[in-house]
Amino acid sequence: MSEKDTILALLITAKTIAVVGLSDNPARSSYSVALYLLRAGYKIIPVNPHIKQVHGVHSVSSLKEITEPVDIVNIFRRSELVLPVVEDAIQICAKGIWMQEGVSNIAAAEKAMNAGIPVIMDNCIAVAHRLLKFQLHHQ
Repeated sequence: MSEKDTILALLITAKTIAVVGLSDNPARSSYSVALYLLRAGYKIIPVNPHIKQVHGVHSVSSLKEITEPVDIVNIFRRSELVLPVVEDAIQICAKGIWMQEGVSNIAAAEKAMNAGIPVIMDNCIAVAHRLLKFQLHHQ
């Protein structure tokens, strides 16, 4: 499947997105991207041990604390810190992994893909969603 097809499949089928590294600081991109996802109709689950809540949603310390199905694990962490997040995403049977723009980890991506989980790297989920909405609207 091409990256474009993977993006389309993930964004159209997803309902719940765990946002790893979500900040409660409005100046951080994770804050605005998560707000965009909420307004686009997705349920978000903030994953950050250093905050209690963001956008009115209770935060969890790790992916392993999530008790419901997760469609996409959206990662806002430095590239070298991604592997443990991906390992947790595999454990919780996430349906997709999305590394935000500037985040890329080949070893982690290969591990996820070997587990049957599609991966998008170095791509902003909000930008991809806006583009998808535009394309669907203009067909």
